[in-house]
Amino acid sequence: MRKVYTSRFGEIEVDEKKVVHFKDGIPAFEDEHEFVILPYEEDSPYYFMQSLKSPDLAFLLTIPFLFFNDYTFELDDTVVADLGIEDSENVFYYTMVTIPNGSIRYMTANLLAPIVLNGANMQAKQVVLEKTNYTTKHRLFPESAKKEG
Repeated sequence: MRKVYTSRFGEIEVDEKKVVHFKDGIPAFEDEHEFVILPYEEDSPYYFMQSLKSPDLAFLLTIPFLFFNDYTFELDDTVVADLGIEDSENVFYYTMVTIPNGSIRYMTANLLAPIVLNGANMQAKQVVLEKTNYTTKHRLFPESAKKEG
């Protein structure tokens, strides 16, 4: 177990087996290589991906298929090799979520660049999809949503 201080969660203990490794970091955060994925709360569709290096750095994630059941893409052979993927059952997909101006109603997901995690070896990569209509700002809740966030 490793003790890590975070600004959001205070001091947490992280099981080394649950550390997510980004060999090349994340775009715009190339020096960040180790994270832990923590549930937002029990039974929530949201997670925090907390940096183990920078206490203030945590990304809000969700599983894209929960909100976009027609979301689909193929990983190219390079990504499969980079992550050492041998069994698709061990692969997990997340998307980063943005809450503009703190308004939950207008939350968006970055479907253009999903995070792909090989749970077998805990290697991950944010993959920028090519030749797609996906963008970095897909609304989680449709325009017609009446509920204020």
